[in-house]
Amino acid sequence: MGSVRWAFPCAAWRPCRQEWLLAARLVQPEEKDRVGQFVFARDAKAALAGRLLMRKLIAEKLCIPWNEINLQRTSKGKPFLANNVFSIYSNYNFNVSHQGDYAVLAAEPELQVGIDIMKTNLPGSSSIPNFFHIMKRQFTETEWDVIKSMSNEWMQLDMFYRHWALKESFLKAIGVGIGFNLQRIEFNVSPLQLEIGKVYKETKMLLDGDKEEEWTFEETRLDDHHHVAVALGKQEGFGQKHSDVCSMEPNQPQFIVLTFEDLVVSGIPVTPEDSAYWDNFCSKQESPVKQNSHSRSECL
Repeated sequence: MGSVRWAFPCAAWRPCRQEWLLAARLVQPEEKDRVGQFVFARDAKAALAGRLLMRKLIAEKLCIPWNEINLQRTSKGKPFLANNVFSIYSNYNFNVSHQGDYAVLAAEPELQVGIDIMKTNLPGSSSIPNFFHIMKRQFTETEWDVIKSMSNEWMQLDMFYRHWALKESFLKAIGVGIGFNLQRIEFNVSPLQLEIGKVYKETKMLLDGDKEEEWTFEETRLDDHHHVAVALGKQEGFGQKHSDVCSMEPNQPQFIVLTFEDLVVSGIPVTPEDSAYWDNFCSKQESPVKQNSHSRSECL
């Protein structure tokens, strides 16, 4: 089955009526209803793309017919596959994230996995120094030293969001909620500069002051503004050591950018067509006039 890294440019997606109604038919009724409740088209597109990414993965990698896939959520909101599948698939883990212009997915056959994407955006209603002051408790002093060592405010903000994506990827991998104290985890990022499209795994994490050797963090810049972090940890109760699993795949997987056609190629409709769903989508404004992108809340 192997590792999977997919990205879909949902912000650039301008669905026609046929595409939107098809996409709506390819998800479970409760997912479709949830997407329809978003106020802004940007968020509806991202959430729907995230669901389609998961269903494409399960249909194509686990060979479960698209219309038989049953996705549920944990009490913390993390999606999981509720189908009874053969034990060979029991350690197949996946996670999605969407923020900024992309929805992204990471999947691993034997490791815990969490993914987060962050777009570097100017704070909506304050200066960068004031924004950093507000967010001061989210990072350790060491992390702030690295962030503020960057040569200008934009690069500092970019490094801030890189750290943020790393922290969120770990929290999503272990499946905890918003109450986790982010100062318990500290990242030593390396290298300081990341080339677009290249996959890095040099960054290390400390948990409660101790180095975490069991976790690997992949970092990728999709473009000038988007950081993606993938947290990979040893599966609980799984006998093989993490280092052994990593050595099996020396070439870290790069993100494949999918088109809408790629996203739905294996799709089998789950629900009947609902023409009112298109009218509902057309009534939505694309995005708020001013956006503030540093909220930790994220819909999957």
